[in-house]
Amino acid sequence: MIKIGVSACFLYPDPGRTVFGLKTLTYLESDMARYLSRRGILPILIPNLAEENLKEFLEAMDGFVFQGGSDIAPQSYGEEPIRQGGASKGRWPGDPERDAYELKILDYAVRQDKPVLGICRGCQLINVYFGGTLYQDIASQKEGALVHRDAMRYDHVHHRIEWKPGGLLGKVYKEDKATEVNSVHHQGIKDLGKDLLVEAISPQDQLVEAVSYKKPDEKLVLGVQWHPEFSHTLKDQVIRPEPLYDYFLKKVKGSA
Repeated sequence: MIKIGVSACFLYPDPGRTVFGLKTLTYLESDMARYLSRRGILPILIPNLAEENLKEFLEAMDGFVFQGGSDIAPQSYGEEPIRQGGASKGRWPGDPERDAYELKILDYAVRQDKPVLGICRGCQLINVYFGGTLYQDIASQKEGALVHRDAMRYDHVHHRIEWKPGGLLGKVYKEDKATEVNSVHHQGIKDLGKDLLVEAISPQDQLVEAVSYKKPDEKLVLGVQWHPEFSHTLKDQVIRPEPLYDYFLKKVKGSA
């Protein structure tokens, strides 16, 4: 059985929540669970353990997937939260606890040459790990940007992408006729991290849509800004989700 370690999303204590209101919840989004689960493939949610226990847990994993969710804290890439007018609080403080937890896992995966797939926040996390920065809010920080997130339309928002010539994903998707992806993010890559290559862009506003480590034969670190697990919403309007995961699993199995 192939074991895929999946980074967790967190819900922190909230007295207004009826169930487990004073506890932190660790969870895996349901579409993601279905996307990752196949015969012979066991996705395992990684708990936020103490360092000595976490290492033993990670050693049992064959590859790692970083799912979407909360914003990355600006402090995790050397910035302060952008301000809204004269407000004293940052507008998007992010989730520094989850950042620290995931960066430890990603560091282990990269150092041990375990294949990594980052989705949405996971793509941004990869960029931050390699020293890059993010747009904290695309709409207010990038002139001429498309609408990349709409809370009401959610995974119905979509736009065109272009593969970078000679890139890894262009080869993975060479048989696909679709050229669009869903878009459920208000943050995105600003400065590209060291040793990363751009795999795809949104041609209308030049926003980075996918990245990879510069030597995929040495180690697979791949991040996409869209949500392949949500592709069923738009069906054939967007690129197929299977080729991405198929390629990742081939690398996990050592057959690509």
